[in-house]
Amino acid sequence: MLELRNVYKTFNIGTINEKKALQDLNLRLYPKDFVTVIGGNGAGKSTLMNSIAGAFLVDSGKIVIDGDDITKVPEHKRAKYIGRVFQDPMMGTAAGMMIEENLAIAARRGKTPGLAWSSRKSDQAWFVDLLKELDLGLENRLTTKVGLLSGGQRQAITLLMATMNQPKLLLLDEHTAALDPKTAEKVLNLTGKIVNKHHLTTLMITHNMKDALSFGNRLIMLHNGQIIIDVSGKEKSSLTIADLLKMFEQASGNEFANDRMLLS
Repeated sequence: MLELRNVYKTFNIGTINEKKALQDLNLRLYPKDFVTVIGGNGAGKSTLMNSIAGAFLVDSGKIVIDGDDITKVPEHKRAKYIGRVFQDPMMGTAAGMMIEENLAIAARRGKTPGLAWSSRKSDQAWFVDLLKELDLGLENRLTTKVGLLSGGQRQAITLLMATMNQPKLLLLDEHTAALDPKTAEKVLNLTGKIVNKHHLTTLMITHNMKDALSFGNRLIMLHNGQIIIDVSGKEKSSLTIADLLKMFEQASGNEFANDRMLLS
């Protein structure tokens, strides 16, 4: 479904700030895979996500989605394959537009634009049904400006917008990191519900080891731009945080030193 072959990405080449963010990275996701991604600061998590999304082009290697080589395809043309939710709840929605208008735009993502972008009555009924699934009372607030919603409500709307057309690949970039613990838990549970309902192939970066172990059928850990741990199925479900730390030390030869992840 998603395949990265021998991918390299280096920033600030030839300068004192040169950073090899991805080094000969190989990754294959199968249909319906829900993969959680962890790693310390500078491990390459965000670079991996941005490379797939097309925020920048990789230096070498190949990126394939559903059999199509998208390595050189610009970001906006990857929208027909990819749904994405960012860390910042303010991204992904238009604050000055109504909930209904945001959903109408998302419903047409990746499609040829027409004169009538606004929602039809049939769309409105669909939007109400989708919003009911969030269980946040938003189904009665279609005309509310998104900018008036809480961070958690906006992130839930963004998640809905990213998944309503059932993309080939869903990218979740620490999408609960900016939320309070209670709201983060609710958005994560919504994520699991939506991913499972639509059988979405998903890649989720998280700083929370507990969440990385609790969600998804597979877990990968990055270190220095390479995948050093890749576990799935029963092996993943039986792991503890202590097991993960031990595996990291054995694979990298270093002690894991990221307080943000350890304290989560």
